[in-house]
Amino acid sequence: MTNRELQIPFFAKASIFLIGLIAFVAILYVAKSIIVPLVFSTIIAIVLHPVVNFLIRLKINRLIAIGIVLFLTSLVLVAFFFLIFSQASQFGESWPTLVDKFTDTLNTSITSLSGYFDTNPQKIHDWITNTKEDFLDMSNEAIGQALLSVGSVIMVLFLIPVYVFLLLFYQPLIMEFIHRLFCEDNQNQVKEIVSQTKKVIQHYLVGLVIEATIVAILNTAVLLTLGIEYAILLGIIGALLNVIPYIGGIIAVALPMLVVLATKSSAWYLLYVIIGHYVIQLIDNYYIIPYIVASKVKINALFSIVVVFVGNALWGISGMFLSIPVLAIIKLIFDHLEPLKPWGFLLGDTMPPMIKISPILKKFKEASLG
Repeated sequence: MTNRELQIPFFAKASIFLIGLIAFVAILYVAKSIIVPLVFSTIIAIVLHPVVNFLIRLKINRLIAIGIVLFLTSLVLVAFFFLIFSQASQFGESWPTLVDKFTDTLNTSITSLSGYFDTNPQKIHDWITNTKEDFLDMSNEAIGQALLSVGSVIMVLFLIPVYVFLLLFYQPLIMEFIHRLFCEDNQNQVKEIVSQTKKVIQHYLVGLVIEATIVAILNTAVLLTLGIEYAILLGIIGALLNVIPYIGGIIAVALPMLVVLATKSSAWYLLYVIIGHYVIQLIDNYYIIPYIVASKVKINALFSIVVVFVGNALWGISGMFLSIPVLAIIKLIFDHLEPLKPWGFLLGDTMPPMIKISPILKKFKEASLG
């Protein structure tokens, strides 16, 4: 009696795949408080690994090398967050005043436009007044919720350095484990995938930090030149939002526009902010990204936007920032595994050549025309 391969119908394979996908997404959502710090820590550890190796080659003990790198990294991050916190505190103190100024500007604009559309401006003014009160109450509630969540944020901030330290220390153990998962015939392929993944993450994130720094300086310089209040805070927030593809750039220009409406009497400043943002985007897209952030892994615009929304739905703001690096890693793995190469091609931005007419169809077409 010969052994026959088990033939599974297509609908059964599709059902198993969908059930597995739903279960996987559910795990990612339910366990996000555990997974997100681990993903952040893994990415940071991969970026810092070459620096640790450099210190080890200088005959510095591995533990001491990891401690030095984490200490210097922590100093930079603490200084950055202190700058953001100080600017945000000033912005929070003047928030009610900004809302009042914005409301007055909006009321004046509505009064001048109501004559053109034959509408009753008083109803709109009443709605704006009620909305402003609700907005202020909502913002106060949001501040209260933010204060309640400070404890969990602090715990995560302390947890990530511990994860990074342990990942860097046990890196040889983890690499050996990955190699032992696969048979001898696949060792070269596994080694190539791991090596390419490290290079992609390191190149992408280091370039991203440089890009965000340059964009933050340009944003701040433009806003300071125009005399916009809170220029440093808005410039940094705009640079961080710019990391999120396509969507972040729109939000980044909307924030200074709202501040301009609340603090400036002339509408020309709105045009100046838009022009300045547009010029910075041109510099970013045509000079910074191609030469600094350029990666060997290219993700097309469709999946870049979709994965950002998916990341936000699963993990919130953290998911929006992690979505592109994670998708780049997934595409890299797909590109190196033969059964998954079509999926890697689908995620990429390489357009196939136009379908050419076969010689038979060409002759038939010529015969019909003749």
